[in-house]
Amino acid sequence: MNLALTEEERAFRDEMRAFFRSEIPAETRERVASGAPIGRDDFVASQRILHAAGLAVPHWPVQWGGRDWSVVQRHIWLDEMQLASVPEPLAFNANMVGPVIATFGSEEQKARFLPPTANLDIWWCQGFSEPEAGSDLASLQTRAVRDGEFYVVNGQKTWTTMAQYADWIFCLVRTDPSAPKKQAGISFLLIDLASPGVTVRPIRLIDGSYEVNEVFFDDVRVPAENLVGEENAGWSYAKFLLGNERTGVTGVGRTKVKLARAKQHAARTALGSGTLLDDPLFAARVAELENDLLALELTQLRVVAGSAHGKPDPASSLLKLRGSELQQAATELLVDVAGPDSLPFDAGTDVASPQWAQRAAPIYLNYRKVSIYSGSSEVQRSIIASSILGL
Repeated sequence: MNLALTEEERAFRDEMRAFFRSEIPAETRERVASGAPIGRDDFVASQRILHAAGLAVPHWPVQWGGRDWSVVQRHIWLDEMQLASVPEPLAFNANMVGPVIATFGSEEQKARFLPPTANLDIWWCQGFSEPEAGSDLASLQTRAVRDGEFYVVNGQKTWTTMAQYADWIFCLVRTDPSAPKKQAGISFLLIDLASPGVTVRPIRLIDGSYEVNEVFFDDVRVPAENLVGEENAGWSYAKFLLGNERTGVTGVGRTKVKLARAKQHAARTALGSGTLLDDPLFAARVAELENDLLALELTQLRVVAGSAHGKPDPASSLLKLRGSELQQAATELLVDVAGPDSLPFDAGTDVASPQWAQRAAPIYLNYRKVSIYSGSSEVQRSIIASSILGL
């Protein structure tokens, strides 16, 4: 692999870098970089700026807002966006349901859903996990029974991220409970959350915030035209979606930002006659994480380039597994730099602990989730063992 960018690619990188730093409000980007919470309005405003410039869904077909970019250009776009701490286009829209509809949906579904999905006029959430079907997704029990021109849906989804903001949910539902393989009886259904019989109930997290939800379906009538692709073929579409998701959640740029912030704070933390950054053990730890990030970035380029045919690539599990580990390592590094100043929680200016240090521990704890969502690390290791190593 030639690691040096061409002159054209460097110009493209500079264009992306200038846009992200000039067009997205600095206060929004600082909140993202510092780990401060951002709300629905921030996500919507940012994505609409990106979409107006053709930068929200460049990996989609050109007809629906995509760009005819090379794999390297897409990588530069995402990396520069993350390095600038821009709120990324909503993953449920841009990386999950959008590509599924664009690839497997009917022409009517594409015309109806893709434009508002790209512009975040529709906020989607993901209805996959259930109380008894998390990492073992194929065990889901939510039923959809055909009744004339409708499906009648009953069941429950859980850990549904940002459903409190969402307008629609894309769901895996069981349409053939008698299928010989449990994966074979699953369909992919689009459901309006305003439908009668839908209840969204927030799950309060340990820090008092609401990020995930339970979603209940009680005799919800869903038009059959909202079925994506073929009935009972939803497992294939889910694998396609999860391949995109696992490639996108690698988070190399985001981890670079956290690592850079840790180094900045370490350089201001006195230790002996110097700073924490001068400590040989700490410096070695930082260097190891930087090298691991570089290796992951090169692997990501290889996997993305190999996925240009649009088929699921089991190597995306490598990105998900290692990306999760390095994101967690960066948040742990920030807590260690903060030291005792990371102990106060949401104390504001009432204590001497700086705001970044007060956020360090909650962010570290929240990032335990990255090795669980999109398929747990244990599931990724099983995929790597079976599909890549042939064990």
